[in-house]
Amino acid sequence: MMGVLNHLSTLLLLSLLPPALSHVVENFSDVPQCKKFFMKGTTPNLPGILVNGTVQNQTRYKPICQLFNNTYMFATLYDTTKRIPVFSAYTFTGYTTGRPRQSWMIESQLEDIKIEEMKTQHEMKELNNNTDITVDHQAVDADYKYNNMSMDRGHLFPCSYAPDDAAKRSTFTLTNIVPQESSFNGGRWCVAELKVREALWNNCKKNNNKIEANVVTGAVPSNNKLNLVNIPDLLWTAFCCETSKKDNWIAGAYWGDNKEELNEKELDTITLAKLYEKLNDHYHGDGVVKVFPDQCPKDDIPEELLKDKDKKDKTDQNNLKRMSDVQGILTKRRKVDILRELPLRDGDVHDHCVYDDDCVCSSVGVKGYYLPVVFVSFFLTFK
Repeated sequence: MMGVLNHLSTLLLLSLLPPALSHVVENFSDVPQCKKFFMKGTTPNLPGILVNGTVQNQTRYKPICQLFNNTYMFATLYDTTKRIPVFSAYTFTGYTTGRPRQSWMIESQLEDIKIEEMKTQHEMKELNNNTDITVDHQAVDADYKYNNMSMDRGHLFPCSYAPDDAAKRSTFTLTNIVPQESSFNGGRWCVAELKVREALWNNCKKNNNKIEANVVTGAVPSNNKLNLVNIPDLLWTAFCCETSKKDNWIAGAYWGDNKEELNEKELDTITLAKLYEKLNDHYHGDGVVKVFPDQCPKDDIPEELLKDKDKKDKTDQNNLKRMSDVQGILTKRRKVDILRELPLRDGDVHDHCVYDDDCVCSSVGVKGYYLPVVFVSFFLTFK
């Protein structure tokens, strides 16, 4: 009798515990804390992939409510065939500068391993009775580390948009990363990220004066690969928020080709309507592309991103000079790598970054070596 009572007591206690923090799910709506990363809880509509909140091919595409330090940080729809994210959705609430020294992580649940949070491969092995884990459904660090294609690990949710150290670290999961051409990552894409971040910081304050904006960044795959990982054809970002004026919403977007660029003009901020038109050429299936609900204006761009022509021309010239400096250094970097090889220690999977704000961060392995410290000091003078 006592044994039965003890068993019932155990079941009662278990019933009072919170549900397991499973975060690879069938639908984003399965995790209430995950809905906040989407405007009004509404997920993007991408024909053939995600329609009315339902994943069209649940074997290939996996919704991830990204969990780090027992907290949901952002949401990602991941393509396990191409081994890159379709998009990452996140809430911008302000940012801090600096980039943490964080090893790259992967998602254990994509491999049917029941570990609650994103972990490094080494951590996963320790948690798996020191048994190596076969990774078949996502990118791993080795895919990026040793390549001769000048590809960075490009964040969709940028480290530079995160409000604190834990949030910054959470962005270092390879389920949030795509192969991004170095000069594009450190050139026009970087300039667009910083320009939009400033606009969100200045405009997206509700009546309580707290910053809050919804951002979705995605990647359109190509037919090219970096080892087993697809190299996206283009990247895109859309943002929307309510301002301090009641019922006043602003929104905008930008996109860029993921290719080497030299002395290119900065990316134009465009309307949501223009982005939807572009993406409809790439996402095929029932319905049409729609990233945000109707509160977000489709045909207007925030005034702050539409500078007067003279000022914009001057900004363009400054940015072009900056990008030219960056790209010149990137070219020199490839030569220096060969002459000044600093081998990585065994098991070292950190990046040696040259910019704090997540703009130009060399893949440790453009050639599998750290950049010489003297070179990094030289590079920083151009920031």
